[in-house]
Order: sequence, then structure tokens, then C-alpha cells
Amino acid sequence: MQFTTTLRDARTALANRRTMRVAHRRLAEELASFRSTAERAELDELLSRHSAEETEQIRAILHRQDVVRRQRSERQTAGLGGYLG
Repeated sequence: MQFTTTLRDARTALANRRTMRVAHRRLAEELASFRSTAERAELDELLSRHSAEETEQIRAILHRQDVVRRQRSERQTAGLGGYLG
């Protein structure tokens, strides 16, 4: 009986993790739509009304997205034929 209980608990834990990953991915996709300076300022204003604990996950996602955007804009890639222009 103990093995089946352990197996059920493991399956439940995996299902919960999967659900959390999907929710996190959806939140990140929704937050990625806030791109312009005005949109981000509005979002920052909304977040400032809540505690750091309440907005921790959102701020972490936004920070990660900002870093990726900055890296993409700074990266020079070679165009057709390797010409950087």
C-alpha cells in the first residue's frame, strides 16, 4: 500500500509542477505584450500599489524580459554574406 501512496503523491506533485509551469508561461507571455515605455510605466504604477512579496514573480519575469531585449538590441549579427554594415 505504501508504494501506491508514494506513486500517487509523485504523480500529484508532477501534475502540480506542470500546472505551475503553464501558468508561469502564460503570465510571461502576457507581460511580454507590455513593450512601449508608456505601457511599462503604467504597469510599474500598478505594481507599485502592491507589496514586494505580491509582485516578486511579476518583477522577476519583467527583469528577465528586459535583459533579453537589451541583449538582442546590443548583439550585432552578420547579415547576408557576413557583412556587418
